[in-house]
Amino acid sequence: MSKYSMIITWSEEDNSYIVSVPELPGCMADGKTQKEAIENANIIIQEWIDCAIADGEAVPEPRLYQM
Repeated sequence: MSKYSMIITWSEEDNSYIVSVPELPGCMADGKTQKEAIENANIIIQEWIDCAIADGEAVPEPRLYQM
């Protein structure tokens, strides 16, 4: 389970849930259910981090967002 924040929205156009990860630019995933979208996002987060490390880029730390 990722410690990165996730924003989950419903897309009428895609007929699926869309998850974006604010700390990781361009990191997004989707799924037919919220659970599936979150599971997919966790996979994409790890892939985003792996690519950043391979490219020698810094990986942002997870931030605590308060509501």
